[in-house]
Amino acid sequence: MAEVDTTAQPRERILRAATELLAEGGREAVSTRAVSAAAGVQAQTIYRHFGDMQGLLDEVARQGYAAYLAAKRAQDEGGDPVAQLRRGWDMHVSFGLANPALYRLLYTEPRPGQQFAVAGEAHQVLLRLVERAAEAGRLRTGVEAAAAAIHSSGMGVTLTLIAAQADGRLAHYEGLSDTVREAVLASVLVPGDDAAGPDPQVHRAAVHAVALKTLMRDGVRSLTSGERTLLGEWLDRIAAEDGRADGAAGRRPAT
Repeated sequence: MAEVDTTAQPRERILRAATELLAEGGREAVSTRAVSAAAGVQAQTIYRHFGDMQGLLDEVARQGYAAYLAAKRAQDEGGDPVAQLRRGWDMHVSFGLANPALYRLLYTEPRPGQQFAVAGEAHQVLLRLVERAAEAGRLRTGVEAAAAAIHSSGMGVTLTLIAAQADGRLAHYEGLSDTVREAVLASVLVPGDDAAGPDPQVHRAAVHAVALKTLMRDGVRSLTSGERTLLGEWLDRIAAEDGRADGAAGRRPAT
């Protein structure tokens, strides 16, 4: 058994032990007994500092995610939101591959009705980037739908690559992340040059409807609550025309 470093404070030793156990053996390895032994403390010391094991895991996740989350927040300070969405995707995948056990803890740990706070903060950054894309007239769907598509696809790719990495098959998936990223972004964004599909007028109207609804989040004082609700419903219907137009184009017979 490795000698316990008793020079650090108990809280620091507990966090270090839990982090190392998580990295080496995954969530199942982070038990009260294992952490107590590795940190050289009694179980009650863990509970005194963190409340319970879930509190300890929350703090391990927060510390491990801190640098990544700071970089994500920095993206919301300006620049092209579409380029930032691409960088954010790449950062997410890279973080997962560099920290597979922590990533699984954050995104696959069953916690009915709850989520790790840091993962929720990262999702808020994503929502804001998608909102900025909408405000710039680049979004073809609603903000929440676009963010959900990007988040779920990015998480699926990351977990796939983590599994491949564990099996020594990561090289077999070269290019997967880029391919899925571009496919997902193409499904929720419009080209920067406003290149339209089969009906340019419908396309432009849908994009501006999404942008206007996003800008209305801050409120429109000249409209009543009922008027804002009605306008929101109209804008949703206009935005939906883009998808129907694309679908109709796909059904047109070749000439």
